[in-house]
Amino acid sequence: MIGILNNTAINQQLQTYHHEMGSELKRILSFWSEKTVDEKQGGFFGQIDNKGQVNEEAPKGSVLNARILWSFSAAFRHTQDPVYRHLADRAFYYMLDNFLDKEFGGIYWSLDAQGKPLSTRKQIYGLAFAIYGFSEYYLATQHPRALQVCRELYDWIEKYSYDSQYEGYLEAFSREGLLLKDLRLSEKDRNDPKTMNTHLHILEAYTNLYRIWPDATLKQKLENLIRVFLRHIIHPETNQMKLFLTRDWQPSADLVSYGHDIEASWLLYEAAEVSGNQELSPKVEQVILNMVGTTAESLLPDGSLYHEFDITAHHYDKHREWWVSAEAMVGFFNAFQLTGKENYFSYSVNAWQFAKKYLLDIKGGEWFWGVNDDYSLMQENDKIGFWKCPYHNSRACLEIINRIHTLV
Repeated sequence: MIGILNNTAINQQLQTYHHEMGSELKRILSFWSEKTVDEKQGGFFGQIDNKGQVNEEAPKGSVLNARILWSFSAAFRHTQDPVYRHLADRAFYYMLDNFLDKEFGGIYWSLDAQGKPLSTRKQIYGLAFAIYGFSEYYLATQHPRALQVCRELYDWIEKYSYDSQYEGYLEAFSREGLLLKDLRLSEKDRNDPKTMNTHLHILEAYTNLYRIWPDATLKQKLENLIRVFLRHIIHPETNQMKLFLTRDWQPSADLVSYGHDIEASWLLYEAAEVSGNQELSPKVEQVILNMVGTTAESLLPDGSLYHEFDITAHHYDKHREWWVSAEAMVGFFNAFQLTGKENYFSYSVNAWQFAKKYLLDIKGGEWFWGVNDDYSLMQENDKIGFWKCPYHNSRACLEIINRIHTLV
């Protein structure tokens, strides 16, 4: 790596990348600061389209609001900008007052526009993101209630969702904690008891929670989650993740999600580093570098990745979504840091160049949802929505800024 950093051309590119990430972070967060606050009904709007039209009656999702909480908390921690602190506070108290189930624990899946419970199901994916957001708020503010809520949500997940027979976590429960028949995260998903996606974001949440609460049992749970990925979720031959699984870890679909593979590569490495397990970290590093290398083989000439590949049907879903480019920026940069290989640095920069050219809405703010294979905008019209949030792209900016800072 030292030899690379003595390379004048690479150093200049790092400086440019760092500057552009700082500017883009401000641009993204200015949109969320100025356009998304629901002054009339509280919290933040549930939906705004690409033309800037606000749907004031849109439901408010737990995932969107937890990601808003994470984004402004992380931004305040990085910049100490009081505007970000104010919005982090707003997100924090709205989550506490409206999403937190005071009677049965956990987080409601969604609220109506007025902030009343709409879907009271307990999707573990949603609880994980709540932990991620509340733990980041604690890192930014040291507010004791944030840590308390994190611990309560962690206990809820472990009490109801942890599978003591096969390990891992089951997907969805009633308000009271009864396992549901319909476990799906969204209508697009399969109805399977375990998914890669939920496990990835529990891993992400527990990693951040361990930063603020170095509990011995939590450490064990975090390390077990890492091992679940190594044993059951990452295919040892293809170096790609199995997306949908039975309770005893048999894959129920033969799909590849390129964005999740590159995202998991850096989140797994981060989890192993934060856990401090010296035995586990080298194993994880080798596995995730294999994942990154395999993902790199699927990069397109324009620097992007297709959305998904159905191996059985040999069919590519060729549209490109905003979050995949954001995660590629971080995942490839992480591999560059670990190996010193310039091609990984180039892949990270190329993902950003693709986003700049096709995904950034310079006129309207934020990023578009994505583009089709011919670069026309996707029909998905949310600029803000249940799944369209400031977390992937603002996090990519923060990650690149902080990683470059450690190198130069």
